[in-house]
Amino acid sequence: MLPELQASGLERERQAAEWRAADGLTAGAELLPPQLEETEDWIEVDAALTFSAQEILKSRDFEQMTTAEVAAAKRAVAVLRLPVRPIASRRTIADARDRIADWRRTMRSAMRQGGDVREIARRRRRTRWPALVALCDISGSMAAYTRMLLHFLHAAANAQGADWHAVHVFTFGTRLTNISRHLRRRGVGEALARARAEARDWEGGTRIGACLEAFNKQWSRRVLGQGGVMLPITDGLDRDDPTRLAREAERLPLSCRKLIWLNPLLRWEGFEAKAQGLKALLPHVDSFRAAHDIHSLEALAAALSRADDQGEKGRLIAGMTR
Repeated sequence: MLPELQASGLERERQAAEWRAADGLTAGAELLPPQLEETEDWIEVDAALTFSAQEILKSRDFEQMTTAEVAAAKRAVAVLRLPVRPIASRRTIADARDRIADWRRTMRSAMRQGGDVREIARRRRRTRWPALVALCDISGSMAAYTRMLLHFLHAAANAQGADWHAVHVFTFGTRLTNISRHLRRRGVGEALARARAEARDWEGGTRIGACLEAFNKQWSRRVLGQGGVMLPITDGLDRDDPTRLAREAERLPLSCRKLIWLNPLLRWEGFEAKAQGLKALLPHVDSFRAAHDIHSLEALAAALSRADDQGEKGRLIAGMTR
């Protein structure tokens, strides 16, 4: 409904790199509107039903953002929260208002009072918070998305009054690297710089099967022993043996409470699991969700609170069986 101007000749859309270069060359410069003559007509447009700049930013693909949009997105991602429900433990604690009878404590109290049971002691189950474990793909095809998601995970690791017992972050390309201690630093710039220096395979190849094998052997029992939630963040494009990948992926749901795979390739409408790495990973995850814009990260919070959430897994599994 808005007025359009057609330029002469063939017009092409600017690539993301050209937008960033243009922003860098014109940073700090004021763009003044041309002087209009008094006789020129003005066109008034009612913007009541148009999208706000914030809504446009939330739906913008991380890889297509300009420099200014990336900075705004990082600020928006830093305030996102991932609420999670606590886990009811088998251990109990005294609580007079609960309904669970503590017969052992009741009898001990009665023996001290000559055998008279004056009141029944009560107890309740303890609650504990699970750990969040993220495996971030830093290969060349995932670099732009992983940088933004690391800002998101840094905010989760440093949140005041955090819901998570601990946040563990690993990167993988051709090898597995634990960067959890770096993300605990308050300054996000210093934290990501140290993480990038630690992970020497940044923007290289991808060996998902070998990296999952290293995680299962060295880290799985340490970080997932308390019913943690696991977030593999990868596009599933693997150069390794798919049989090895399927074998190691099968072990993951046995160690964690919930397994949610975040894949930016879901930004494409009609996406199907045709790559061997996708077919090997997909049957073993609880939920398969997108991770390419701010809206998809906001939807992740809803997925964590729903036990039956599967995301796009059902549709892709059905496509694989056809």
